[in-house]
This record gives sequence, C-alpha cells and structure tokens, in this order.
Amino acid sequence: MKNTLFLLTALALFSCQNKQAERTEETTNNTKDAFHAEMDSLYATGVFNGYTATIVDSTGTIYNQGFGFADINTKKKYTENTLINIASISKVFIGVALLKAQELNFLNLDDPINKYLPFEVVNPNFPKDTISIRQLATHTSAIVDSDIYMESCYVNKDNIPIAEHLKEKYGSYYQNPSNSWLPLADYLSNLLQEEGKFYSPTTFANRKAGEVHEYSNVGAALCALVIESATKKSFHEFTAEHIFKPLKMSSTAWFFEEVDSSRYSKLYFDQEELPYYKILSYPDGGLITSSTDLGIFLAELIKGYSGNGSLLSPDSYQEMFKSQLAEETFEGKENFNVGIFLEKELAYQVIGHSGGDPGTNTLMFFDTETKVGKIFITNSDSKKQNSNEVMWGIWNALDHYEK
Repeated sequence: MKNTLFLLTALALFSCQNKQAERTEETTNNTKDAFHAEMDSLYATGVFNGYTATIVDSTGTIYNQGFGFADINTKKKYTENTLINIASISKVFIGVALLKAQELNFLNLDDPINKYLPFEVVNPNFPKDTISIRQLATHTSAIVDSDIYMESCYVNKDNIPIAEHLKEKYGSYYQNPSNSWLPLADYLSNLLQEEGKFYSPTTFANRKAGEVHEYSNVGAALCALVIESATKKSFHEFTAEHIFKPLKMSSTAWFFEEVDSSRYSKLYFDQEELPYYKILSYPDGGLITSSTDLGIFLAELIKGYSGNGSLLSPDSYQEMFKSQLAEETFEGKENFNVGIFLEKELAYQVIGHSGGDPGTNTLMFFDTETKVGKIFITNSDSKKQNSNEVMWGIWNALDHYEK
C-alpha cells in the first residue's frame, strides 16, 4: 500500500512538474516571441539601413543578430560578420594597449609624454608645464580638437566627390584627397608643433593640464603615438600582437588593406551612400571590426572587471576601470567619471564607450552589477526625428532578451 501510494504521489508530482515545465516553456517562448517581435518592429521603422545588436557576458556572446542591409542597392544583408569602422569605441583599445605597455615596463602612466615622443609637445599658454600620459588617457591634457584638426584628419579614400547638398554636413570629411595620407607621427607633428602645416594655438586650451575634462581625439591619438614610441613598434602592430591575436579577433584591423573589403558595409546618410574615408589620427576612431569580434573584446572587458581577464593583469584592469578624476574636473556634469579611455555612467552602473563618424554610430557598454554587456553598430546617419528614439529603443529592447 505504501509503495502504491508513493507511486501515485510520484505520478501526480511528475504530472504537476510536467505541467509547470510546459507553462514555463510556454512563458519563455512567449517572452522570446515578444522580444523578436519588438526587434523586428524597431527595424521596420526604417531609420537604419543596417545594424547589429549584440549581448555578451563573461562566458561570451549570448545574442548577436544583424538587421537590414550592408548594401541597399544589391540587398546584401548586414550580418554579425559585416565589417565597419566603430568610431570612438576604438579608444578603448588604446586604453588596453597603454596598460599592456605599462605592464611590459615600456612606460608609466604618470610619465611626461615628452619622455617618449619623437617631437616635443608644449602648451604655448603654459610652456613650462608638463603633460602626463594619464592626462591624455583621461582627456585632461588641455589638448583639444580644433577646427583645423577636423578639417585635416579625414582623407577621402577613393576621391569620390560627395553630393552637393551633403557638403554642408559632411564637406570637411571629404575635402582631403587620398594622396594626403600621412603616418601617425608625421600628422601629429604637423598638428602640434609650431612649425607644422596644421598647427594652431587653438589646439591648446588656455588652462593647465589636469584641471578640466574635455574630450579630445587629438589627445587619444597622441597617446597611441606615445605607446608606439615607447615600445618601438607601430601602434597597429602592437595592438594586433597584444589584443587581436590573443583574443582571436581575426576580422579586426586598423586599415582597409588589412581586412576583407567584400565584407565591408556601405555607409549611409538615410538612403544616400557616403564615400569611404580614412583617418590620419586613426587610433582615435578608425578601428574596423565586426560585432562578432567586438563581442569577444567586450566579454574580455567584463572578465577583466571581475578579475578574470586574459589580456591584462588584475591590477591593470583595476586601474583601467576605476574612477580616475575628481568630481570638480567635470565642471558640473553629475554621475559621470572616466577610467582609462572609458566612460563611466555612475547613476546607471555602466562602463564603456560610444562612437560616431559619417555613416556609422556605435555603442558598447556593460552593466557592472549584472556583468552583462551590449553592443549596437549601424551603418547609417539619419535626419529623421525619431532616429535617437529608435536607437535607444533597440538598446533597451536588448534588456528583454532571455536565453
């Protein structure tokens, strides 16, 4: 009788468990269906021609999906393996390279930059003051992005003229022909030395280094040159050796010539194709990659934040992620700080970087509490009023994904 009762009880319990499992599976399926419906609906707004949306954690990529087209004329799909330059997210790679160079005893974050540079950089407003590597890495060097920087740093890759009605918006990005390319050291020398072709005193703020945080592409590129000079290895080779190869980021490089051009996305302003460009200060925004490779990198950052990274030591990662600056450095900007070439939104517990250049807009952040990260990469600029709403809609929709 006891055995029979046990059997009947077990059968009843098993039946209940099956029904519960069915209900759980049904709920999960409904949640997944709702997520995919939401993502499809956001793509259907037509704001972005092509993009990828990605979720990662310390174990790797959880979700990685392409939407739309890399080429709207040929209907070539935009996929997780499509290549595009990721704009200022590139600066995070400068940060990792900088800390790796310090680990290898090539430099120290608090060294003066002129200890390593092949030419001297001096703020003419404070000629006796020094600028440190850390100040470059935290955007407090008082080296700023002048008009002449914006006018000189982009090169029209194939000398394709831009449409007349787009010149007001993009003209400065395409006015320099392809043969105006310069190596990084030569370009920055021309920009920062008084006798240089692109020199302007406005490249230096009238304040001492370390006083105010002001985002600086020039400062970031100069930091890459410091790494290059200290290690005696070109910056693109150093990053390949110490970041791309160890992480098996096989589709990532700094130059068009080093990637499979057939996988490169077209760039757009709404439905109009934009010419390709190259960036003389390439470390500040010129990295070419896919969401697949960038997901590998973000997973490594999450692991590094938890003390389990493979590229850098725990101490180096701790340095990279910690808040580097005093609150007053930000002149009233609340709930914000920086790591080493990282943005920290303190109110939301997120760390990462964003980026934007003609025809490409990018986001890469992770949550320091959940240890989950997200990536958004698109091949489109848009003048549509709802473009920001749709972008953040996609970003927030990723929070609804369930494995």
